[in-house]
Amino acid sequence: MKSKSVLISNVLIGLAFGGATLAQSPSADGPISESAKVEVIRTLGQKMKSNYVFPDVAERTSTALEEKSAKGAYATATTAKAFAKLLSDDLRAMGNDRHLGVRYDPNAVINSAPDAAPDAHQLARMREETLRDGFGIARVERLPGNVGYIDLRGFGPTEFVGDAYTSAIALLAGTDALILDLRRNGGGEPSSVAYLMSHFFAEGDERHINDIYDRPKDQTRQYWTSASVKSRYLKPVYVLTSGYTFSGGEECAYDFQTQKRGTLVGETTGGGANPGDYLSLGHGFMAFIPDGRAINPVTHTNWEHVGVKPDVEVPAAKAQQTAYAEILRTLVAKTSDDAARQELTTILARVEKGESEKVEFAAPH
Repeated sequence: MKSKSVLISNVLIGLAFGGATLAQSPSADGPISESAKVEVIRTLGQKMKSNYVFPDVAERTSTALEEKSAKGAYATATTAKAFAKLLSDDLRAMGNDRHLGVRYDPNAVINSAPDAAPDAHQLARMREETLRDGFGIARVERLPGNVGYIDLRGFGPTEFVGDAYTSAIALLAGTDALILDLRRNGGGEPSSVAYLMSHFFAEGDERHINDIYDRPKDQTRQYWTSASVKSRYLKPVYVLTSGYTFSGGEECAYDFQTQKRGTLVGETTGGGANPGDYLSLGHGFMAFIPDGRAINPVTHTNWEHVGVKPDVEVPAAKAQQTAYAEILRTLVAKTSDDAARQELTTILARVEKGESEKVEFAAPH
């Protein structure tokens, strides 16, 4: 399974990044020699020049890192993890790309061929981690006023999470509107973003939602909604965003916006649109190097560096309240039943005040 994944999440690291299988427990740290630092930086430069999606940036960044190393800038980093931290900070700053990063984990196993399919052990581990993470779904809830809510934290491998997405949508099929919370979504598999999006268009309405250009292959892959999805949600959708929302989480928000299928509420997202893979640098180090870029078929660009700007801009902490209140106002306005309108009005007043629902447990009569 080739993963053009861009997930920056502790839960799914190693599950969706190319062929990398990273230890979930804290890895060992230790001293690092100056010669090892030089070799790691040299290898990083080579991997950047061969793989990074923007060759000119790779050349410039690699040269700058070697010059900085030659001046002794990394001499203060006496341990492997300290060196990885300094190198990551410089790499991201020089490359102006938050996806770039260096990590030290001597226990990690990285496939020499990122296109290679994972073996049975890797698949079992990926499945177990995805299951333990609840398929990336932190919460599914029917809010008072018949409003659906899904808190989605990441996009795991499609073959593992697809059924869970369909189940979550099916549970909320009877609601009058849906809030999709991506405020803590760090990203993940583009194919899983496409699969989730498939639930929000009518059967037969297939949408071309994203392309990803792969520099090493010089190829572009298209991502479309899936005709095989059976559970569809065609009512209003509000998507919550924050500055933490990143990568695949941003793509999902951008897809809703560019397809004019949802209203975005919250903050401008983090601004990372370049997917890639982990590559070994030797001495227990690895680098995440973006080797592709997203190309939206509607805008013909992406959200790199600029983020996805919400339709309704509010602090992330207020996004759910804002979206929920707007949904309830709409429901109040179109409800003809007096009793239902009064109930919705009462719920709206509580939501506008930021009050929690009062739960009473009455004794049976």
